[in-house]
Amino acid sequence: MELKRVVVTGLGAITPLGNTVSEFWDGLMQGKSGAGPITYFDTTLFKTHFACEVKGFDVNQYLDRKEARKMDLYTQYAVAVAKQAVEDSSLDLEKEDLNRIGVIFGSGIGGIHAFEAEIGYYYQHLEQGPKFNPFFIPKMISDIAAGQISIIFGFHGPNYSVASACATSSNAIADAFNLIRLDKANIIVTGGAEAAISAGGVGGFNAMHAISTRNDSPETASRPFSASRDGFVMGEGSGCLILEELEHAKARGAKIYAEVIGEGMSADAYHLTASHPEGLGAKLVMQNAIEDAGIKPEDVDYINVHGTSTPVGDISEVRAIKEVFGEHAYKLNISSTKSMTGHMLGAAGAAEAIACIMAIQNGVVPPTINHEEDDKDENIDYNLNFTFNKPQKRDINVALSNTFGFGGHNACLLFRKYAE
Repeated sequence: MELKRVVVTGLGAITPLGNTVSEFWDGLMQGKSGAGPITYFDTTLFKTHFACEVKGFDVNQYLDRKEARKMDLYTQYAVAVAKQAVEDSSLDLEKEDLNRIGVIFGSGIGGIHAFEAEIGYYYQHLEQGPKFNPFFIPKMISDIAAGQISIIFGFHGPNYSVASACATSSNAIADAFNLIRLDKANIIVTGGAEAAISAGGVGGFNAMHAISTRNDSPETASRPFSASRDGFVMGEGSGCLILEELEHAKARGAKIYAEVIGEGMSADAYHLTASHPEGLGAKLVMQNAIEDAGIKPEDVDYINVHGTSTPVGDISEVRAIKEVFGEHAYKLNISSTKSMTGHMLGAAGAAEAIACIMAIQNGVVPPTINHEEDDKDENIDYNLNFTFNKPQKRDINVALSNTFGFGGHNACLLFRKYAE
């Protein structure tokens, strides 16, 4: 069968850099760090005292107080960005077949705030017997954001969640892309949300030695490809894309941000938390996406790398890029927006997809900030253009986004400047 073309017609973002797409993009262009002291809980006894929190989020802009209380913070973020994206898309829902509009929305961890609050209360009040909030399970489970979005809008199309750790929202977007091009839906609201900056989240990542402990300088702690990097910085938030079948979008006169042209998936099959040192899974996922899109490696102009600022992960991704792109690797722009947002975990893929789309729209590559000194490891080739510290103007026709998750899950998305 002939596959349908799929375009992006709406965007929404809640990030550590701002609570709209324009604020997010402005923060990227300013090379702004979203890091600061953690405000959600007392970090005195923790190794890490900082993260990239969302600032100034007012759920009452999107939900009434009664409904908001039934949701964990991650779901509140998801609903907020979905409402932003649907409004941005200018969809007239009274004219749409709601049976052909779906929601595929993921979270890597889900409602950890709700989980900690309920279990904590239980153990503090054992003498009272089991007493739980009736919304505990719906607040905690990682599929509920997709369910809540569909309920709010009345969307009856495909509806489910994806969970693949830090690759989650890229996998969700890939699934949405595939369902639309297979003509299973006209429109899918897709992306991911995460709100895991909590005692359990920070304590768990500390125990794994995965996150930075640069407590004296949080704003410079996320420093991909720099010699002194010591782990990722936790982030949170949500990103949402409205994916739409091209002819459907044209028929209603929709604005088109970009076209989705390919996706790739692979597994490292190597380690619970570490990427394959030779970048085998990363290499395979990029090759799969390029093959799926029917383009050549030389057609790619910009890669938004996974680039978490971990000693091993940054090296393996660079190795993979050099193997996939060969000499063209030196003509690419590469950057890690995690240097500014921190690692938004299950929401990272959606936020970084938006960064790619805005880069295509504006002809500017966002920077990798906080680079101070080169790593002496010869496997990080500084002849590559990592777009260090300042954005760079560039005509971007094709952008690639990499996301890799604990468990060896890899997902890759390709976006192209829209042309008839």
